[in-house]
Amino acid sequence: MLRVLLLLACTASTNILATMLSPARGDDAPPAWAYPVNPPDFKPPPDDGKPRSVPGSDRTYTVPQTRDRFFAPVWYPAEHPPLPEVVAQGRKPGVFACGFCHRADGPGGPENASLAGLPQAYIAQQMADYKAGKRTTSVPRRNVDLMIALAKAASDEEINAAAAYFSALPRRAVINVVETDSVPKTVVAGWFLADSKSGEREPIAGRIIETPEDVARFENRDTHVKFIAYVPVGSIARGKALVEGGNAPCSACHGPRLNGVGNIPALAGRSPSYLFRQLYDVKHGARAGAEGAPMKEVVASLSNEDMTAIVAYLASLTP
Repeated sequence: MLRVLLLLACTASTNILATMLSPARGDDAPPAWAYPVNPPDFKPPPDDGKPRSVPGSDRTYTVPQTRDRFFAPVWYPAEHPPLPEVVAQGRKPGVFACGFCHRADGPGGPENASLAGLPQAYIAQQMADYKAGKRTTSVPRRNVDLMIALAKAASDEEINAAAAYFSALPRRAVINVVETDSVPKTVVAGWFLADSKSGEREPIAGRIIETPEDVARFENRDTHVKFIAYVPVGSIARGKALVEGGNAPCSACHGPRLNGVGNIPALAGRSPSYLFRQLYDVKHGARAGAEGAPMKEVVASLSNEDMTAIVAYLASLTP
């Protein structure tokens, strides 16, 4: 509750953020719901000195540990192999622990990529694109800036070790997609949206609102946390028609069940917020690596509304 009160005090609603972020290109501007940005004065609640625990784990971590970018909490060690050094603790000063942001077994969250099960070569190529300036972001002051700096600092050996580890992990269903006309009011809580717990609701208004089911556990880097993605009514069916229709259905490259083929990544069951950013960034040139080039023509004619429907459908599929 303390976190929510602090966030309400320092954070605008997503509607206000939309006004801040969206004037440049009108209806085609990057939507605030997909690109949450921390306010300049954002600060997490102060450490209360109490160790943190999560259901189903006998481990505890301090608040400073759960906020340390050079430390990845491992709540369920029996569920995955030991973390490579770069995943567990990174390398100071510039290579953050991969398992801090993407979690110990790679499920990620709305603010970043799920790495579990992605092809090893694909992960390595994305790091090369970050390093070469070919993968950036359509909205500044987001965590992509950290990835760019990290990629430039990381060695090939570190990148390959992380890519091999995450690619060998199984993908899991972590997103519950709900079609609705109204959504809880949200606040920005660290490059992602969180339910304000005010009890107030507002029209979904064409957005996707993706939030952790338990914000405290998510902040503690708990890999068992799941997410709710509220999507506009009818968007799943519309997205299915767009994904399966046209001269270039997504399955032609991403496989019949959209679970990836070879070095082409899976789309099924991934965060709709993350997927929207990738489509938007490809369309507007922020993501320009060689592997994204085939997507350029595919997304050129898509509106923000089209992309919203597409990612709502993709997120609803079983990984």
